[in-house]
Amino acid sequence: MAMTQTELLHELEPVVAVELDRHHTMAKEWFPHEYIPWSEGRDFDGIYGGEAWQEGDSKIPEAARISLIVNLLTEDNLPSYHHEIASTFGRDGAWGTWVHRWTAEEDRHGTALRDYLTVTRAVDPVALERARMHHMENGFITEYGTMLQQLAYVSFQELATRIAHRNTGRASGDEGCERLLARIAADENLHMLFYRNLLKAAFELDPNQTMRAVTDVVTTFQMPGSGIEGFARKAMIIANEGIYDLRLHLDDVLMPVLKQWSVFDKTGLDAEGERAREELSAFLAKTETTAARFVERREERRARAAAR
Repeated sequence: MAMTQTELLHELEPVVAVELDRHHTMAKEWFPHEYIPWSEGRDFDGIYGGEAWQEGDSKIPEAARISLIVNLLTEDNLPSYHHEIASTFGRDGAWGTWVHRWTAEEDRHGTALRDYLTVTRAVDPVALERARMHHMENGFITEYGTMLQQLAYVSFQELATRIAHRNTGRASGDEGCERLLARIAADENLHMLFYRNLLKAAFELDPNQTMRAVTDVVTTFQMPGSGIEGFARKAMIIANEGIYDLRLHLDDVLMPVLKQWSVFDKTGLDAEGERAREELSAFLAKTETTAARFVERREERRARAAAR
């Protein structure tokens, strides 16, 4: 008989405690202000009568700049994310300790990114603030109704965010920006390990229900920033630059995590568990075809552009 979500929460609590100890051992203290080149800052127009932002102020290529904005706006919705995981995991015991620790670490990311982009004049601060207001007013509500689905989602999402940050830093061509995003990506990787290990334990407790949760998430996955105004266009620019695309999502996010869970080696599944795994396998095969076609077309466009 399938375990209830409450039963699973209780059964996983000792694993949460172990993972908390591991996280505290591996996590490195860092300070956002140390990653900001404050000496480059100067007043903007307005109260202090400085200079208005203009396109030429930014040294970062357009695609990387768009990716930086998407990454920052995604981090900005932290209050909504905190509400979602606190409502799902609770605020007591080891689960509650993790919820607050995770929130505190994530809060550094938005602080550091905004300071860096503002001080270096990498983006228009007026447009950025208006986008922040719009995005946060809409908030974020998860589409997943079970604890297992949410665990599966954050396992993939944290890794996807890590890769997006690292690749954005490289694409920026800015040493300081790349250094900051590498530091943020290191946090995201530890968060991914925490959630991934919890879901691995869930597979041991209830493999069929966990398989269904994983399939539900993989086949409907969207980044938490998908609610950003104009996200589809921004995501396409980011994908065309190779910062984050379906090929990376499949090869560097989905498949490594699924392999860690030994999803395709599980034995003893019931009919529903097997059905979920078959759905997952079919979806991955379809995604492989779509990803290969996208990369092929992107290379063709690049070749045509180079030949002009």
